[in-house]
Amino acid sequence: MDFSVLNEALASKSFDKVADICDALMLQVVAEGVPFRDEWPFAVHLLGHIYVDDVNSARFLWKSIPATIKESQPELVAAWKIGQKLWTRDYAGVYEAIRGFDWTQQTRVLVAAFSGKAFSNHNFRCNSKLYTKRMFELLQSAYSTISIQDAAQFLGMSEEDATNYVLRQGWTVDPTSPMLTVTKQAIVKEQKLDPGKLQRLTEYVFHLEH
Repeated sequence: MDFSVLNEALASKSFDKVADICDALMLQVVAEGVPFRDEWPFAVHLLGHIYVDDVNSARFLWKSIPATIKESQPELVAAWKIGQKLWTRDYAGVYEAIRGFDWTQQTRVLVAAFSGKAFSNHNFRCNSKLYTKRMFELLQSAYSTISIQDAAQFLGMSEEDATNYVLRQGWTVDPTSPMLTVTKQAIVKEQKLDPGKLQRLTEYVFHLEH
């Protein structure tokens, strides 16, 4: 099976294209009747949806994967654990799910790009990127004040790192208590709505069941 387009996207760090590439390839092989499950990069596919904040599609994909595949691919299960935490809005638990698995080289760069963490000897060091930015924007929109401890939990950092991070974003810290004062800023968030994606995944499941 030719995964050259997918491999090129991963190599060029075009992670926002991974899910669409996988969706298109899957529909192609299903339409052609080509057996693919044993070699399909389900973990990468799932993480691709998570990367673009499309948890609905990630959940739909997870439900469509046969139990035998899930049982034989622990990395796939670990990837979905991230999706579960996002689905239940256990935002701090996302970091625990990420730290709780020794990711392979293929998925490591994708997980690192999503989480805002860089891997170093299987540990994480702070390197603010996508998920950390999303969590910061969530805190910024939802709170006027927040404890340093809670902010650190949401951002997946130590209290010292979290404090330094938000101070750089213009927040202030109360010297008499462990509280942060949020500085509100206008947040422009692109809303990605692709009604065709759900249709494509529905067609995929239809092919599997008929």
